[in-house]
Amino acid sequence: MSALNLYDTATREVGVFKPLIPGQVSMYVCGATVQSHPHIGHVRSAVNFDILRRWLTWTGYDVTFIRNVTDIDDKILHKAVHEKAPWWAVAMKYERIFTQAFASLNVLPPTYEPRATGHITQMIELMEKLIDNGAAYAPGNGDVYLEVRKLKRYLTLSGQKLDDLQPAADADETYKKDPRDFALWKAAKPGDPSWPTPWGAGRPGWHLECSAMAHAYLGEAFDIHGGGLDLVFPHHENEIAQSEAAGYKFANRWLHNAWVTQAGEKMSKSKGNLVFVSQLLREGVDAMVIRTALLRHHYRSDHMWHNSELEQARLLLDELRLCLSRPEVAPTDRIIDELIAALSEDLNTPAALSALQNWMTATNHGESGGDAGELSRAIDALLGIAI
Repeated sequence: MSALNLYDTATREVGVFKPLIPGQVSMYVCGATVQSHPHIGHVRSAVNFDILRRWLTWTGYDVTFIRNVTDIDDKILHKAVHEKAPWWAVAMKYERIFTQAFASLNVLPPTYEPRATGHITQMIELMEKLIDNGAAYAPGNGDVYLEVRKLKRYLTLSGQKLDDLQPAADADETYKKDPRDFALWKAAKPGDPSWPTPWGAGRPGWHLECSAMAHAYLGEAFDIHGGGLDLVFPHHENEIAQSEAAGYKFANRWLHNAWVTQAGEKMSKSKGNLVFVSQLLREGVDAMVIRTALLRHHYRSDHMWHNSELEQARLLLDELRLCLSRPEVAPTDRIIDELIAALSEDLNTPAALSALQNWMTATNHGESGGDAGELSRAIDALLGIAI
């Protein structure tokens, strides 16, 4: 197996990746909160972690890949009111739209794709453990909170200081011991969906679900936890906090992809600067062009989106398809090795695309030999670009 050098958000260093179990890799990536159409920022994360999974599989690892679906959340409830539909119907509708968008971009389906509402039992069991060992408390109103001042390693992922934090804006501070304590469970509100627990009816806090599902599918320790950079705090910090407080080792390495921006601002609904995948596809943009455009930037670099990138990606793909259609192509072993070498250095997709460009230049200068079909399959297997 080839060596893979990966950045770790926790150590802020690039180092050789070594799985906990030789030959096997366990990964958990935070998926969508299904309350809107997926935009380029959403699918960038999916494509980036798809590249990692493909590299691991190509090089011989047995990969278990979990990507969750957050199907209960304040945003979903608000959207249900706006659309005048049941909350579960809204969640299912947008989950299907996300699935279609991922599939169109050749993102492999996860090994398992658990929904939050399907794992309430595991969440209750986790809260029971945290209350029993004194890390969490139930003040009697139906909420359950994690007591962050009892956690020695809290905020090590983001490097912040507890006293500098604003109060956790996830519940009424009235019942908290410290305003920065965060809600594991939220007491039921009139008209909202709820589930029974020993502390009262309610629904899960955002952070609890991922710890419970990661533990259920991957055990007490697993290799890689991934997601967008905006999840480092509070979501991933709080996942670590509640998992370690329960006695779990949790994730061994943390990977985060940077944002997609427009005019230097992160894409978001509030800023009105979203570029939707469905919109681009309706306009006739080739899905592989969209994927290639996303791969032109390293996953840890902000990607300032401009539609001109689609034209540049289209030109590269057109040239690549033309080269692969010719009866004689450059030696494939060398270019495949170059693709693997580029991705082995912290998933350097720009370097991988540059290697393909160099190969095409050499081919146009008369180099020949090799198997175009083999190279085409390798490009699909490693980069997910279906030629």
